[in-house]
Amino acid sequence: MNDAAVHHPQPDEHGKPVLIARPSQPSAPGTWHDPARVATVIPLGALPPALNGLPFAPWLDVPATQADWADVAGQADIAEPAFEPAPSKSPAAGVVIVEDDGRVWAVSPSNRFGGYDATFPKGRVDPGINLQATAIREAFEESGLRVEILAHLIDSARTLTHTRYYLARRIGGNPALMGWESQAVHLIPQADLPSLLCNPNDRAVIDALTRSLTK
Repeated sequence: MNDAAVHHPQPDEHGKPVLIARPSQPSAPGTWHDPARVATVIPLGALPPALNGLPFAPWLDVPATQADWADVAGQADIAEPAFEPAPSKSPAAGVVIVEDDGRVWAVSPSNRFGGYDATFPKGRVDPGINLQATAIREAFEESGLRVEILAHLIDSARTLTHTRYYLARRIGGNPALMGWESQAVHLIPQADLPSLLCNPNDRAVIDALTRSLTK
């Protein structure tokens, strides 16, 4: 971290500037092509033109309305259990995005929102938007990535939400164009996830990912 505060290049949902009190620092360029190392990009930071044969390119036709998000491409016809959040929990959805080199994408919430140094993209469900569409939207808003859902991963009871997580893969987007909710986007070797995503809420998700990838 750096002690010099900066403004996020993206304003918040009200159009107001977001001050990042302790900005994250980018990793060295070589980390992006080394599957054993953590790679980190900050807002509008430098990236290689492509990774694992897939370019980092802006998602140009991002859905512009709630109806567009409801029908967003990337949803999958997969088996999913019933989703039954407790009355005290808000429904939410998120994604665990696995890169072709085996690393996993994560985000650092701006100013450690919610107490997270790093976590998986997730967010609450809005009326008219289903769980898969919510997960795809949150992935884009928080990481700048366009994803395709592959499978149901786990349903997790968190502090305020009941969150359905999906396994997903990157099909486009540019993590340097992350929204204001994130101050960094990381690509993390699976073995390092427990030490870097250290909030207890993420442990069950990491364990589910490990089980999924070792089947």
